[in-house]
Order: sequence, then structure tokens, then C-alpha cells
Amino acid sequence: MIEFIITRGPIIAYMMIFGIIFAESGLLIGFFLPGDSLLFTAGFLASDAGKELLVKFGLPTDHPFFSLTLLVIGCFAAAVIGDSVGYLFGKRVGKRLFQREDSRLFSKKNLYKAQAFYQKHGGKAIVLARFIPVVRTFAPIVAGIGDMQYTRFAMFNVVGGFIWAVGVTVAGYFLAAVIGPEKIDTYLLPIIVIIVLISVAPPAYHLWKERRAENQSSPAA
Repeated sequence: MIEFIITRGPIIAYMMIFGIIFAESGLLIGFFLPGDSLLFTAGFLASDAGKELLVKFGLPTDHPFFSLTLLVIGCFAAAVIGDSVGYLFGKRVGKRLFQREDSRLFSKKNLYKAQAFYQKHGGKAIVLARFIPVVRTFAPIVAGIGDMQYTRFAMFNVVGGFIWAVGVTVAGYFLAAVIGPEKIDTYLLPIIVIIVLISVAPPAYHLWKERRAENQSSPAA
């Protein structure tokens, strides 16, 4: 995906990244988007070492593709605004989702998972959910459905948005400097794979526990 984005040119690339982070943070259609790996790779491309990747895509290498400052400000704003839109959507029309039929882009199961996660962790779920795919899309919607006080939601939203959007992007930037341009091709793909696996691990583990509990309860029933 990152190759497709950066070959559109810098302005379009910024708009696409900010749009993806916004959509994944609070729009129902954004639950499948790769926010973690996208932020990390964008941070990579904001570093001097990341210029080596541009050579592979046939792009100019006089300077890094992204400005780190503009990138973190834009991603942070997109993450916070996205969650706020999700909250408002949940508050106004979210309760109807529990009566909605499943479709390719919507599953009530995801909504119930986010609701259970929110009930278990309370307000800090808004922060923790940032690092769990699918849950991070539905968590602000569930907070709105549950009539969480907006000022309290906004506080957790800003903290979570900063840690996730800024933290993951800056991690990619500094790790690129540590690895160095000569080893980027060797390490970038494995690092992204690890990030994806870490992102998928929590919901996968939760699903495994649910299946195990169901299998254990079936013989007893």
C-alpha cells in the first residue's frame, strides 16, 4: 500500500495517509485498514535512511519523502478527529447498529467485542483500543452509544491518539536511523510483519479464548 501512496506524489500521499488514519479511527468502513504498519512505514520515509526506499520506487532522493513534523501533526489530528466523529456517530445513531443486519462491511460481532472491551477497561479502553485493530474503530462508537461524558472521552482520545499516531510514527523514524540506509531492505519488511503480528495478536488470542470456552461448555451442556 505504501508504494501506491507515495507514487501519487507528496501532497496526495499526505492526504491519503491522513484520510486512512481518520477512517480507521472512527468510521465503520475503516476497520480493515492497516494503520499501525502505515504509520511506522511513513515514519521510516521521513528519515534520511528512508531515502533508500525511494530509489526502488524511482522517486527523487534529494530529501526524505515526508516531513516528520507535518506527518505527526497530521496523523495525530486525523486520529483524534476520527475518534470524535466515531463518538458522535455512536451517540446519535449508534444504538440502531444493534438492530442492523450483518453485511460485508459490518458485523455486529465486532461491535459486541468493542462493547465488552469498553466495559472491562472503562475509560482507558479508548487509549488501549488504539493498538488493537478493529476494536480501535468501534471503541469510540461504543463510547458514544454508552453516553460516556464527552469531556472525559476527549481526554482519553487525545492521550491515546498521541501515543499511537505520534509514537508509532516517531518509532519508525528513529529505528530507520538505527538500522541505517544500507540495511533497510533487509529489516523493513520483517519489522512490518512483526508489527502486523503484534497488532493481530490481541484479538486473535481473545478469539481463541472464546472458541476454547465454547468448546469446553458444549460437552457440559
